[in-house]
Amino acid sequence: MRAALLGLALLAALPVAAAPQDPPSAAANAEVSAFLAGLWPAAQARGVSRATFDAALREVPGPDPAVLARTRRQGEFARPVWDYLAGAVSGARVARGRAEAARRADTLAAIEARYGVPAPVLLAFWGAESDFGTGTGSVSTLRALATLAASGHRGTLFRDEFLAALEILEHHDVDPARMRGSWAGAMGQVQFLPSAYLRAAVDFDGDGRRDIWASVPDSLASIANFLRLAGWQPGLPWGAEVVLPAGFDLSRYRAPLRDFAARGVRRTDGRPLAGEGEASLFLPGGLGGPVFVVTANFEAIRAYNTSDAYALAVGHLAERIAGSAGLAAPWPVAAPRLDGAGIRALQEGLQGRGLYDGPLDGRAGPRLREALRRFQIAAGLPADGYASPAMLERVRGGTPSR
Repeated sequence: MRAALLGLALLAALPVAAAPQDPPSAAANAEVSAFLAGLWPAAQARGVSRATFDAALREVPGPDPAVLARTRRQGEFARPVWDYLAGAVSGARVARGRAEAARRADTLAAIEARYGVPAPVLLAFWGAESDFGTGTGSVSTLRALATLAASGHRGTLFRDEFLAALEILEHHDVDPARMRGSWAGAMGQVQFLPSAYLRAAVDFDGDGRRDIWASVPDSLASIANFLRLAGWQPGLPWGAEVVLPAGFDLSRYRAPLRDFAARGVRRTDGRPLAGEGEASLFLPGGLGGPVFVVTANFEAIRAYNTSDAYALAVGHLAERIAGSAGLAAPWPVAAPRLDGAGIRALQEGLQGRGLYDGPLDGRAGPRLREALRRFQIAAGLPADGYASPAMLERVRGGTPSR
């Protein structure tokens, strides 16, 4: 299972108004109990003892109605990238990140020496995921996963995550009552799903447990190890906000960093655009907004959460914690934009032209950008890869202005 399933943590953090839920019926409780009982052979095959299995099931009296309600609401949520960044990279969060950088300098330096991930990046993830450990979630992970698994939400994903949670309990890193987090099963200060925990969590403080719930060193080191496993390249920036020279050829949107620099692309903060490795242009607001050059480390961030807005927020928050100023270019807040239905229509239109082969999920991402750029290049349009109403009209056969 791809590490990007941690994207569920972003959904769990979205502000949704609470609503009273009716308690589950006796029939619903019995259905979940029967489903879980049927998992015993699979759990046993993973090395889970009967005692661990039974203790876990005692934490699940029945389905959690609030969790089921969240699955019905999540697909309706849409937010422009600038709104997401305004909340994720607030002045208060930047200040807290800088304070934590000073407070935990020795720990952060030791983690960076072992895993190659800079301290500001670790702090940005920690801040984005749990507001530096203060917002870890209070939902029973076992009950949330059991609810989602028994309902068949996302196929067998949550069944497998429940079994992974049992493995964690078998290793005695946490007891069932302390295994808590978000409504979607993401846990602790780093919001790992159980499978990500098994793969990436580490015991950095040396107490014999991988504790992402209470141990800050374990939490920060686990983030670093996750990124290392996702392909993080030490010494390579995640990206930078840049200024394009007049007449820049957007069709050449992927190139080594040094080539972008040679073609006149410069950072907005005045620092040289330096580093070895491939990079690409990213225009999350189109030509009317900030322009970024992003590298393979941007994709490593996306492995934690596939949202472009999330990855951009983490990268920008890391830079702010390190002392940089805010973005130089304004966002096109007044420009027309596509909602989820419009993005899905664009995906369908590009699919019909043989350009897009990704999911029809109404979400912008690398596959849609790549398909749209191919369409724009063929049509003689600026290849910014931005999903706009004008591009939807053009793909459908209309003739919007360039």
